Amino acid sequence: MSNHETILAGIITQGILPLFFYEDAEVSLQVTRTLYRAGVRAIEYTNRGPAALENFKVLKKAQQSEMPELHLGIGTIKSEQEARDFVAAGADFIVAPIVNPAVAKVAHEHGILWCPGCMTPTEIYTAQQNGAALIKLFPANILGHSFLSSIKELFPGQLFMPTGGVELHIENISNWFKAGVCAVGLGSKLITKDVLTKGLYDQLYNDTIKAMELVKAAK
Repeated sequence: MSNHETILAGIITQGILPLFFYEDAEVSLQVTRTLYRAGVRAIEYTNRGPAALENFKVLKKAQQSEMPELHLGIGTIKSEQEARDFVAAGADFIVAPIVNPAVAKVAHEHGILWCPGCMTPTEIYTAQQNGAALIKLFPANILGHSFLSSIKELFPGQLFMPTGGVELHIENISNWFKAGVCAVGLGSKLITKDVLTKGLYDQLYNDTIKAMELVKAAK
């Protein structure tokens, strides 16, 4: 199994993909450690601020020394240059809010998973043409699970993951899995502003365990 396939299988097994950015490197590190302690083995750090690249390097160093089973990906990658910068920093996979074939090319060159964000059937088709094994439905709260139910038959075998506004309760998560997703992306509903600003790592640990249990029940 290639690294790309291993990471994809890991995200599917985990059923959630936690994602976050915070400008403070130490807080970012504590969040990553907490998620790992709760059993998470794939995390998306998002490229949402000037500190993202340097912070990512700090996380990568810690991953290599203390979190050997962690796959650390980078999100919010819109340009080829961003993709190249983060691949050079050791990104294990790339998540994007858009479909940019130039980003796909960088991912494929390095044999890593590329997960582009799509909102329409045309974007999904374009993503498929550029080798997207996993497609992010974004923003999920606008699209809704009924969107996926309506279009899924057009794309047999395609793997989907909603991100953006997925709620941490059984009804919402169950509806997404019934519609046919393989995992859900969890950002601020899991890694809340309070967790980041007040250091509520015990809360994050408990909420992560709960999220993984909800997914297990929903599958």
